[in-house]
Amino acid sequence: MTVPYPNYISPEGFAKLRAEYDHLLGTERPRIVEVVSWAAGNGDRSENGDYLYGRKRMREIDFQLKRLSKKMKDAKVVDARQQPDKGRVYFGATVTIADEDDNHRTVTIVGNDETDVDAGRIGWGSPISRALRGAAVGDLRRVRLPAGEKEYEVMAIAYPA
Repeated sequence: MTVPYPNYISPEGFAKLRAEYDHLLGTERPRIVEVVSWAAGNGDRSENGDYLYGRKRMREIDFQLKRLSKKMKDAKVVDARQQPDKGRVYFGATVTIADEDDNHRTVTIVGNDETDVDAGRIGWGSPISRALRGAAVGDLRRVRLPAGEKEYEVMAIAYPA
């Protein structure tokens, strides 16, 4: 599936993907291969739980490795500290917005693989993020959400130092 925007990711987010990949490839998979080899040497594989579970877990790990490899290959690492126009909302910006009822909310625009709504980290491809792209302080942006349309005013924009 092709996304209509680049797969941006922060250097920290890319490092997390890389660490997960390295852990699966260097630690988890070799451990499972060892268990499967040991279990295979015990004879009847059809009723050998260690063998059957190990093979299943190895397939899961291989799937994860393939998925992570594709994500890393497609990722475009963007360091928000290097953003030349810090007066507008782009990838990596921390933005304070206010709705029609003057409820303030602060969000940081991150890669889709780094999203954590509870921590205020919204993905680059989310409706709010798409609406805020390129906005400056004082701009009004209308966002179509599942609960209906909302209008937000950009109150502040910050980038990491």
